[in-house]
Amino acid sequence: MIAECSSKEETQALAGKLAQKIPVGSIVALIGNLGTGKTTFTQGFAKGLGITDTVGSPTFKLISEYDGVPLNLYHIDCYRLKNEIDFLNIGGEALLTQDDGITLIEWADIIKKILPSNVITINFSILDGYPNSRQIEIIGILDED
Repeated sequence: MIAECSSKEETQALAGKLAQKIPVGSIVALIGNLGTGKTTFTQGFAKGLGITDTVGSPTFKLISEYDGVPLNLYHIDCYRLKNEIDFLNIGGEALLTQDDGITLIEWADIIKKILPSNVITINFSILDGYPNSRQIEIIGILDED
């Protein structure tokens, strides 16, 4: 599925809808350059899970956990990691096997060697000539709408 979003609000609305479709225990790999909407997407995803906390980029603390109803959100940012070994050294393996929530990983391409085969991948890019618009490609979940 490929979606085009022309605003932060559209990106968050798309993410909120996807949050309702993605099953518990899923790993979602968010891939894209700086400023392409990964954290904005995560904010909308959190709202879709009923999370009322402010969701920001976990770049400096690497991992943020949010309590939601009915699912929790585990938000990881691998930007400052060199590779999958760094991820494992911070206890990241446990975050790949959550049974009470969904794990979203920004910059997941850094640890792609250890991601499960059933990972849901979401690629973000800025549309040429439209700096406020994003193309969001979702791979690994069926679009029912």
